[in-house]
Amino acid sequence: MASFLKPSLNWLLIFVPVTIFGEYAFHLSPTLLFLFSCVSIVPLAGWLGRATEHLANTTGEGIGGLLNATFGNAAELIIALMAIQAGLYDVVKASITGSIIGNILLVLGAAFLAGGLKFRTQSFNATGARSLSTMLTLASIGLICPAVFHYFGGKNIANREADLSLEIAVVLVMTYGLSLLFSLKTHKQLFTGEAAEAAKVENEHHHSWSLGRSVSVLTVATLCIAWMSEILVGSIAHAAEAMGMTSIFVGVIVVAIIGNAAEHSTAILVALKNRMDLSLGIAIGSSVQVALFVAPMLVIASYFFGPAPMDLVFTPIEILAIALSALITEQIASDGESNWLEGVQLISVYIIFALVFYFLPA
Repeated sequence: MASFLKPSLNWLLIFVPVTIFGEYAFHLSPTLLFLFSCVSIVPLAGWLGRATEHLANTTGEGIGGLLNATFGNAAELIIALMAIQAGLYDVVKASITGSIIGNILLVLGAAFLAGGLKFRTQSFNATGARSLSTMLTLASIGLICPAVFHYFGGKNIANREADLSLEIAVVLVMTYGLSLLFSLKTHKQLFTGEAAEAAKVENEHHHSWSLGRSVSVLTVATLCIAWMSEILVGSIAHAAEAMGMTSIFVGVIVVAIIGNAAEHSTAILVALKNRMDLSLGIAIGSSVQVALFVAPMLVIASYFFGPAPMDLVFTPIEILAIALSALITEQIASDGESNWLEGVQLISVYIIFALVFYFLPA
């Protein structure tokens, strides 16, 4: 009885059925649905993070980080596909931008800050971190070039933008596939730190989930998060208007924060256990996956599900935010060490971008 009454985030799971009944049975106001769906994602993200940590004990830091990023981005991919079907390409691009900068600034910054407050200095494999940072730079180039072509290509280029975006998307997906081969096969030692070995030793003395249980929890949690996120997106436009937020701020900041709740919680939790290679694999790896796999796949999917092909032409402010985020991440992560001040620096940059997007005219 005492354990049942113990405070836990699992109590918030009650908001999952509350959100479902509120959406389909009681037709609550969009603002209430927005708040309920936000709260319901928090405990689901906690279960996702717990399963990922157990999975990383079995498979290793590299695969564990990849699986967390993949399951964490699954909800965003599903939501984006729904938005593509509705032709909401600006919303899709804003959520992509928000996911990229949110993971490498807010999530990684929070992990550095939380871990740095507990440990004076934390270390990770610098070569592996530089490899991830270089992939971010590549992603920035892949997103900058279509925008440059759009704004400086002159007249009569609109009919060629879709072809250019599709071909760049294919290059990015192929590069991402080769990066997985590098990080998981040929150079996997670069993405496994000393803390991973310590975690394995600790795991021998504690009950660990089986591979099947970990994957099952990951799958169920991801599906529930996708469901809650669908309700969230459906209510967010009216809720944003009621709360005085613009659509671009909602797409880049609000939706990205909620959609990436899984990465937020897991990256911070493993940083508190001094498992920084896994933390970086989750935070930076998720941004790399969004930029080099999710965004290009959405371009390809738009040819089959959308009313028209989607291009990779982002707004100048979105391109600037992605490029500068990749730059400061490379500078901070290249030395193989982190501390709480570096976390503050990353979060500060994120707040600056959030303020800019908030004050942009509708």
